[in-house]
Amino acid sequence: MSTRLLEIAEKTGFSVSTVSRVLHDHSNKYKISAHTKELVQKAAKELGYRPNKLARGLRLQQTHEIGVIVPDLANPFFATLVKSIAGELRKSGYSIFVYDADENTIIEAESTKVLIEKKVDGLIIAPVGQETQHFEQIEAAGTAWVMVDRCFPGLAVDAVSVDNLRGAYLATEYLIREGHRQIAFIQGLPGTYVNAGRLQGYRQALRDAGLPVDERLIVGDDFRNYNGYLETKLLLKLQDPPTAIFTAGDLIAMGALEALKEDRCQVPQNMSLITFDDPSFATYLSPALTTVAQPVEKMGEMAVRLLFRRLRQPEAERRRILLEPRLIVRDSVMRRTALAVVRQAS
Repeated sequence: MSTRLLEIAEKTGFSVSTVSRVLHDHSNKYKISAHTKELVQKAAKELGYRPNKLARGLRLQQTHEIGVIVPDLANPFFATLVKSIAGELRKSGYSIFVYDADENTIIEAESTKVLIEKKVDGLIIAPVGQETQHFEQIEAAGTAWVMVDRCFPGLAVDAVSVDNLRGAYLATEYLIREGHRQIAFIQGLPGTYVNAGRLQGYRQALRDAGLPVDERLIVGDDFRNYNGYLETKLLLKLQDPPTAIFTAGDLIAMGALEALKEDRCQVPQNMSLITFDDPSFATYLSPALTTVAQPVEKMGEMAVRLLFRRLRQPEAERRRILLEPRLIVRDSVMRRTALAVVRQAS
């Protein structure tokens, strides 16, 4: 909806949901008083409110509530994604329920069931990414839904994600251009769509450069800090450790940085580091972190648009949107020639 909803809410002191329900003729259904209805309609007239065609085109809603499930709210990427989704929904007068699956498929399935039972109008799910059986209950309930980020290519559902293969290729290619040949990849959760794409991009960049893929340097099994910490510790113990580390996510990079700091291995003087995701704190680290940025706010916005389209046109063709990543070069990568000199001197 137009931001006029927010203006009306601010003018009257009522919530956006209340304003939306009045202006969409749901006052009786939600037992909104005649006095409240009068105040909202008066403010709407004074502000020149006109209903947005998109919202008017949606089918009649039962709850004006949307459920959102993400794998890990402690991950800055998903926190930003939820904030973007919530902002877009708020503009249209929707409330939001957010569930954290804690990287656990069982919790994800339970959360899905709870939200369906709440009769939410739709679901936006960033899956843990390993199993799909529990999503059958969404289809059975006839609930509109959209998948974001960790998608399943074979699943018939609207989806939006980033080109993970392309992003990982850009990161690895950049390290190769900077003279690195021993490049480690600390991956996230194996078997997930995003991890598979990033691993494939890493492998492909090495092959295209005529470099061997050293399987000893492909490590890790989770998108969280401790994975980056543990695997970096083990990489540093190798007889011929890598000169650069590429991590599949920002939390992995944070764990890697902690391990490097403990071992007095300076970035980038002794080890170059690059990560997928571009958290807001990347520029404030010392050194500032070179990253592959995902348009996460855009992902949230597109997910909401896809859901509204599905609510408006339940039988419409499924859409899959693939967004482009972007390499952001900062200070955490050093050219291999310079790195060799630093290592010899240390």
